[in-house]
Amino acid sequence: MTRRHISLRAALVATCCSAPLAVAAQETPESSTEDGTLSIGSDAIINAPIVGTRIDRITLSEKQAGTSDTASIVADLPGVSAATGGGFSSMPAIRGLSEQRVNIMVDGVTIDIACPNDMNSPLSYTDPQSIGSISVLTGVAPVSHGGDNIGGVISVESAPPLFGSSDSLLVTGEVSSFYRSNGDGFGGALKLTVAGKKLSATYTGSYTQSDQYDGGGSKGLVRSTEYAKTDHALALAYQTGAGLLKLKGGYHFAPYEGFPNQYMDMVSNKSWYINGAYEGRYDWGEIDLTASYRDTDHVMNFLEDKLPGSMPMNSEVHSFDSAAKLSLPLSSRDTLKLGAEYHHQWLDDYWPPVPGNMMMGPDTFVNINEGTRDRIGAYVEWEAQWSGRLSSVAGIRIDRVEMDTGDVQPYGTGMMQMADVMAANAFNAADRERTDNNWSGSILLNYVLSDLASIELGYAHKARSPNLYERYSWGRGSMASRMIGWYGDGNGYVGNPDLDPERADTISAALSLGGSAQGWQLRIAPYYTHVDDYIDAAFLQDLTDMMGMPTGFVQLQFANQKAEFYGVDVSGAAELWRDSDGNATSLSATLAWLEGNNLTDGGPVYRQMPFNATIALAHRQGDLELGAEFEWVDEKTRVDTTRNEPATDSYALFNLSAAYTLSGVRFSIEAENLFDKGYDLPLGGVSLGDFKATGALRPVPGRGRSINIGLSTSF
Repeated sequence: MTRRHISLRAALVATCCSAPLAVAAQETPESSTEDGTLSIGSDAIINAPIVGTRIDRITLSEKQAGTSDTASIVADLPGVSAATGGGFSSMPAIRGLSEQRVNIMVDGVTIDIACPNDMNSPLSYTDPQSIGSISVLTGVAPVSHGGDNIGGVISVESAPPLFGSSDSLLVTGEVSSFYRSNGDGFGGALKLTVAGKKLSATYTGSYTQSDQYDGGGSKGLVRSTEYAKTDHALALAYQTGAGLLKLKGGYHFAPYEGFPNQYMDMVSNKSWYINGAYEGRYDWGEIDLTASYRDTDHVMNFLEDKLPGSMPMNSEVHSFDSAAKLSLPLSSRDTLKLGAEYHHQWLDDYWPPVPGNMMMGPDTFVNINEGTRDRIGAYVEWEAQWSGRLSSVAGIRIDRVEMDTGDVQPYGTGMMQMADVMAANAFNAADRERTDNNWSGSILLNYVLSDLASIELGYAHKARSPNLYERYSWGRGSMASRMIGWYGDGNGYVGNPDLDPERADTISAALSLGGSAQGWQLRIAPYYTHVDDYIDAAFLQDLTDMMGMPTGFVQLQFANQKAEFYGVDVSGAAELWRDSDGNATSLSATLAWLEGNNLTDGGPVYRQMPFNATIALAHRQGDLELGAEFEWVDEKTRVDTTRNEPATDSYALFNLSAAYTLSGVRFSIEAENLFDKGYDLPLGGVSLGDFKATGALRPVPGRGRSINIGLSTSF
């Protein structure tokens, strides 16, 4: 992953380790201070038993010059990491549990996997230039935060609608742009709101583009790292006496995105959606109703670094999502939450023939034929405020997941295709319909020890069913299996219809010390997760070339195993100086230690972030902002030998930033990786783009020095 480094990390970390965010029925006042720190009402500790982090719009606007990848922003939080993908499509993980196991929502909606390489991951449909806020729960999450996952929660939200006064029309907006020297990246965004007292309309649009970046030091060009995309959305809101009606539609188009650790690149991704919601507030309680539809057309092939050749791979996905949620205050102490959800996914994954190619023709390779994954869930949750110091949340939910798919076919029936011919025949003859009945439960306690300390304890049992690719990718040929997998390791993967759902038991704790009144904050959060039927991979065979010689890559099959994850996240912040005019100097730091073990084979779990720590200094004097940051990442020696995962050396990065606001226009400049340190990404996988061009295999290098410039204003 490429992590972004800015002077406002101090503000972000202060938010992370401050009072728990309010998620209970009662509202906690929030506002953004001048320095970008999210201000939380003084009653937040009492009212909320959930420790979480919210990255608000002000902080996000400071980060847009450095990245177009939303996942890299949340990776700045302790316990969160991002596995390398494309320039805006890295895949977040929380405490060792990968994106497939984390509940990721965009405006309250789940976005389905729509690619055998997970190139269009959920956060790739967001842009730091235009989103309103990101909420992250790294610990135990209540069951009301979604089912069919065993990890934490990442929720990306648009800014809430704005309304004008009774006698005037509100017209307001934001404009921003950026340039990054490494890769010649550039882009811009526009947000425009026109609103009356009851009706509001907001347009958001953004564009981002970059060439391939250079690695630090002597690493040179990192191939297959170019990208471009544009996003447009129109949101309407109508305010009534009983609640709020919202309707939002949008269109996403990425004409290309290189993937340095995949055999393929994305050559087109088109997606449109429409979301509807009603938020009702009544004397008896609250009701939230949502419904959404998304249509995605995804195409993979080779960009310039992987030419010559052609291998088109197409995916079409249709998703429908709906939910009804009730919040019922039973007394001054108790609140009952009830909810029901339905999610439908339809997936077609097919690879058109390549004229003149004996292996990839004469027919269309049907990887998944109208696969469906339907989930219906329901939950009940009880929130209680036992006293001014003790609060709790306890809940249970049931999720029923039904999956099926149609018959498949290989490219042809020639001798070179025989492995896929036999696999297709066996797959078509088998019963492919699967039904999982999963239950989840969680309980969280928050106790305020004093004005300086609070503690949270949590336990959860959660379950996740396999995705369509884990169950139904059937190809056994070398080429077909190497097209499956989001691991960036160059290996081939085969699905397994007999996979059981993952079942995880998690214990977490968090001790929060200090607060804004004391001028310092510290949060220490240990955790342990045990996963039964963890979906990992079992060895099938070595992969060979056309001459029968080993390639160094292997073919694996998804398999249920056992795993455990444990570690500790620490974050802290201290105000070193502040004057009566609000000028201040602050220091912040984070560290995260994690260990993931496969209890079946005794080795490490693949793609686990090594120990890492950061320390940042931020200063504000009037309209001037200055920042410095040091990041250190330990060597990665605990690697998954089943996948031939590469080890990486330790490294240290230094970053400087400055910003100045004049007449409402903010100009920022950042020197990322100031000393142009050469290093390899611990979660980067192998650099297949470079391998295709040079024949030499190496880990994916991190980005070298880049001067990032940002310009933004509001009106």
